[in-house]
Amino acid sequence: MHKSNWDDLKFVLAVAEHGSVNAAAKVLGVNHATVLRRVSAFEEAHGGPVFERAAQGYAVLPGKMGLIGAGRDAAAAMSRVDQMSAHAHGGTLTRVQITSTDSLCTYLLPRLFAAVEDCGVALKISSTNSHIDMGRLRAEITIRPALRLPGDLAGFEAGELAISAFAPANGAGSRWLGMSGSLSRVAAADWMAEHGHDLDVGGAADSFLALHQMVGAGIGRAFFPTFLGRDDPRVVRVADGAPDFRVPIWVASHADLADLPRLARIRRRLAEAIEDEADWLAGEAPFPGPIPGLSG
Repeated sequence: MHKSNWDDLKFVLAVAEHGSVNAAAKVLGVNHATVLRRVSAFEEAHGGPVFERAAQGYAVLPGKMGLIGAGRDAAAAMSRVDQMSAHAHGGTLTRVQITSTDSLCTYLLPRLFAAVEDCGVALKISSTNSHIDMGRLRAEITIRPALRLPGDLAGFEAGELAISAFAPANGAGSRWLGMSGSLSRVAAADWMAEHGHDLDVGGAADSFLALHQMVGAGIGRAFFPTFLGRDDPRVVRVADGAPDFRVPIWVASHADLADLPRLARIRRRLAEAIEDEADWLAGEAPFPGPIPGLSG
């Protein structure tokens, strides 16, 4: 029986995650040839090809999806072991990776840096709208709007994010823009699905930032965080029956790391800072300062 090589697995998972050898090499900080060699070594040890190689990139073969899933679980478990070992007993914590959605990474997280300036850590932001695998991303904290936390995370509510429907101010774009990907799980997407027979839906995006810009460009109507549209002259609130939504904002860590004292202290600082930003996050006050990227 062969033994799994954890180093080779790391290269395989990077190619599976990013869909190409070049992208995996860039993320891992190695050259193209190294990735090919390590993937080939893994495939030889595990009974044959893992990927289908095509002009558009590398795709995991259907019969190998289970192997990749098990590999991700194993990598996440090993990562949590490393994190817990590094931070146990108040060990030195020099950097904290925080994950959040694209809109909160752009507008909220930069305003939170001051809250942990005296904690002796460097913050690293990771932007993704997808479900967070905290172990695989080696992230210590997530700041995320959601109705509830997944079972593998532990944390608390720190505020609310208001989401409203907006239309182009110039009257163009009467069609609706839907929410795809991870955004399809938000309450506003459920409302659109329930009222689909009354809505003319054409197009979609998996990013609130993209939906905001699409409405601003006159393409159609869409839901996105209220603070993005509140003071944008290009858009107006939809007034014909579309409801507003409030979504809790959570500050959380993986359950295995949640009780580490230094990490808990940073989470509390971040939560207090989010509470100070509550008015504009809830759509009840202007964004404090100009919103980058607006025209007009």
